[in-house]
Parts: sequence; structure tokens; C-alpha cells
Amino acid sequence: MTLIKSISGIRGTIGGKVGDNLTPVDAVKFASAYGTWLKNNTASRSNTDEKLKVVVGRDARISGPMIHNLVVNTLIGLGIDVIDLGLSTTPTVEIAVPLEKADGGIILTASHNPKQWNALKLLNGKGEFLNGIEGEKILVIAEAEAFDFSDVDSLGEITENDAYMDIHIDEVLNLPLVDVEAVKAAKFKVVVDGVNSSGGIIIPKLLELMGVEVVKLYCEPNGQFPHNPEPLKEHLTDISELVVKEKADLGVVVDPDVDRLAFICEDGEMFGEEYTLVACADYVLGKTPGNTVSNMSSSRALRDVTNKLNGTYEASAVGEVNVVDLMKKNNAIIGGEGNGGIIYPESHYGRDSLVGVALFLTHLANKKMTVSALRASYPEYYMSKNKIELTPQIDVDAILVAMTEKYKNEDITTIDGVKIDFATEWVHLRKSNTEPIIRIYTEAPSQAQADTLALRIIDEIKAVAGI
Repeated sequence: MTLIKSISGIRGTIGGKVGDNLTPVDAVKFASAYGTWLKNNTASRSNTDEKLKVVVGRDARISGPMIHNLVVNTLIGLGIDVIDLGLSTTPTVEIAVPLEKADGGIILTASHNPKQWNALKLLNGKGEFLNGIEGEKILVIAEAEAFDFSDVDSLGEITENDAYMDIHIDEVLNLPLVDVEAVKAAKFKVVVDGVNSSGGIIIPKLLELMGVEVVKLYCEPNGQFPHNPEPLKEHLTDISELVVKEKADLGVVVDPDVDRLAFICEDGEMFGEEYTLVACADYVLGKTPGNTVSNMSSSRALRDVTNKLNGTYEASAVGEVNVVDLMKKNNAIIGGEGNGGIIYPESHYGRDSLVGVALFLTHLANKKMTVSALRASYPEYYMSKNKIELTPQIDVDAILVAMTEKYKNEDITTIDGVKIDFATEWVHLRKSNTEPIIRIYTEAPSQAQADTLALRIIDEIKAVAGI
């Protein structure tokens, strides 16, 4: 059982001892710290009589209602008004915060983690994730338990609003580069795997409004994830088989909070979550030339496509807030992460599977080709994503230093762990921000090369660590 406190929020497994897991006490403690930080952060605003306002939404995981009630009522106890979206998605909450003129937002989701996990993801008044300095302040407040709750006459109030998933869909359909009529004319048939969370509601509704015939798979939002919710090939055999059986044009897979997106080709093969961003960027850059950003663990294919369309590509440290920060500095018109996260500033600065689906289908309709043919049109790169479980005895920083020294004659970047760029392949080593593991990502022109490189690096790490 695990509790991970980081600048991006608090994430942990349900049950167990306080401070070791995400218990009710821990949920209240960190909601209190966030609310206190908000009050401190906005103390100088002109209208101090007006209550602060926070938007709260959750995914469909089993612990959601419990954590949701604890967090909402903690904010009320701090004298903060709550706009309660109930069952929602991460990008929906991100959109709702500025529309509600709220001071912040909390999404209750452990993203791609299994059902025993939950988390508090924290947003600022723009509906964007907090930066490192802000997150660190909240951790300090939580550690000191420096909370000052409101008296009975100053408690916050709850306003329930279940319209925001529809508002989100409308916002996506109204984007200038989303061509609903072209998609309708294509008469697509799509299988949707919503992993029994909120994506099972919002993605089919979006598709149906675009004139798509939808076949639903695991779209009941009961929190009983039918497979590991991380949208990787080994977890998606059911939808791959159903796409072929239904003679569908493609499959759409999202994670529980709908900020990661993967596609299945018409032949049941993975389009590749790394190529979700590549395809969407190809379409957007073809219509509106500009720059792109992804994180250091993402495919070189985005760089290749961007350069081909006369844009500039840059890589950030891993983490959505880092991608967003570099996108703003680089004036990127699209960006994201290779895990299937699309960030399209024309909508908002957050990973959004709805935006990705709408842009991808428009692109596909314009291309008039199969999904497998579209995939074949992009540069061929293959990734191997591995991890090593950490124990207290493993000194990860020493491992990274040793690997940097070993490969000092190669092109090395150390802004986030260690990335070693070879002529035709690369490896990125880093500690996870959300799990007690070290990640080893490799990419090469073939799967065999990527796997071989990964195994070699893993063996070298184990040798250094004495495992």
C-alpha cells in the first residue's frame, strides 16, 4: 500500500494506515492544505468579501464518492464555495474552472492506475496544473497542518452542475479545425473502450454527435475496471478483437479520467499511443503552421513531422505542467505527451482525449484512408517502456550519475533524469513522480532494437545497483 506526495498532488491506495495510504484522514488533510493555500494565495485580491470558489469532479472509480464527499465538505469547512460536477473527466474540470471564474479545481482520479488507487489532482484558476513552487507550498502547509477553518456563519456552499460534460463536448465540436460534416460524411464505425469510467459516457456522446456509429465496450461507469486501465497494447486485446469482429473503422480507448487516448487500427493492431499526438499534430500543422512540444520520453516522430511542415519542435521535462510551460514559451500550437495526451491551446492547456478524437477523425475523413494506412504514412519508430520497482536500499540518483558517466561521450540531457541520444535510438531514465519506480524508455527504428537496448540498459542499471 502506498501514499505518494508530490508537487502534482497526492496519490495513493485506499485503506490502511494514516500517512501510509490514501485514507479519509489524508484526503481531508491535503484538501485542507490546498484550500488553505488558495486562501493565502488570494488574500490580496480586491474583493475579499467574496468567497473563494473551487470546481470539483471525479472519475468513476469505486472510492470516488467517498473521497469526493470528504474533499467537498473539507472545502466547505474552509469557507470555500464548491461547484460540484460529480462524475466528470479531467479535461472537463479544466475547462469548467475558467468558465465558472473559479479560483481553482480538484479532480479526484488516479488516472491510469488500477482501481485500488485514487488521487487529488490540483488546478489553479486557469484550470491548469500547479507548478512546482505552488505544489511545494501545499506540501509544507499539509505537513504543518496549518489550517484555519471557518465559523458556522462563514461556511461555503455547494452548487451541483452536471451539465459540464455536454458543455465540454460543445466546446470541442465548435473548434475551427473540427469538421463535423466531413466526419458525418465518412460514416465511420468506431468501437469505444471506456474502461467502465466517465469516458464511457462522454466519448460515445461526442462520437454520436459527429455522426459516428458507436459500438460500446466497457462503457458502464461503475469503476470496475475490466482490465488494467493504462491504455497499452497488452491490456487491449478485447477491443482489438471487437474492432475486427464488428468490421469497424477504428477503436478508441481512453483511461479512467479521459486525458490519455489510444487508437486501434481497423485490422486490430495498435495505432500506437505515441502516434496519437503525431497524427493530430500532422493535421493541425497542415492547417495552421506552427511549433510543437512534447516531453523527453516521447517519440522522435513528432519532431520529424514538425520539421517536415516547417515548424520548430522542442522537448520538455516529463510532466504536463512542464509541457504546458514550454508550449507557452515556444508559442506551440499543439503539443502533449507520448502517452496519448493531446494539448491543444485553441481549446485549453490540458491533455484532452475529446479534442484528440475530434481532430483525429477530421484528419482521417480528409485523408480518406484507413487508420493502418495513416499510421504507415508516418516515420517508423518503436518504443520499449519498462520499469524497475524501487526499494529504500536503491540510490536512484547514484544510478543516474553512474549512467551519465558511462555514456558521457554521447548526447546527454539531464533536465529530467538522464536521456542518452544515440544516432538512431535513445534511452530515457527517470524516477516516476507518481509511483515508486524508475522508468526506462527506449526508442529505435525497430521493436527488436528498442527491446534490446532496453534490456541492455536494465542489466547495466542492475549491475550498478547491485540487484
